[in-house]
Amino acid sequence: MLDGLLVMERIFGPLGTAVHASRFIALATNPDLREESGRVDAAEEALDDTVAVDDPRVAQVAAERHAFELVLEAVIADSGLAAGDDALFDSWEELHPATGDEGSGEVCQSSSSGQETMRVFEAVGKMPYDFSPARLRCMELYQELAAARDSRASS
Repeated sequence: MLDGLLVMERIFGPLGTAVHASRFIALATNPDLREESGRVDAAEEALDDTVAVDDPRVAQVAAERHAFELVLEAVIADSGLAAGDDALFDSWEELHPATGDEGSGEVCQSSSSGQETMRVFEAVGKMPYDFSPARLRCMELYQELAAARDSRASS
């Protein structure tokens, strides 16, 4: 978990890391949720090179990931962690007012350590992922499910 947070800090900076920590807190304090997380992770890992991208298991695992993430979001919201995250965003915005060049894609300074943080796209491209085509398709399907839910929620 610590390795994951350090990678998050390098990519997203201190604010992204603090907000992502809510996920770990929710999992650490809820054994049933932690067990389900492990089950979904294992199902994703089972989508190896022997599984075709159009195998029904790919869509099933994507749906399981989506359902798990919905439950995790609800646990985070119900626990008050989401309100804490919102307060972090508000205080960050007060301390770091928006500038006209935000979103320019440049590397930015992490205020806590003085180290540079990478753009997300650049960082993800450097990660040593070795996912099978089926697992990549599962990730795509999960993102589609999440995007569809987000668009329904905003309308």
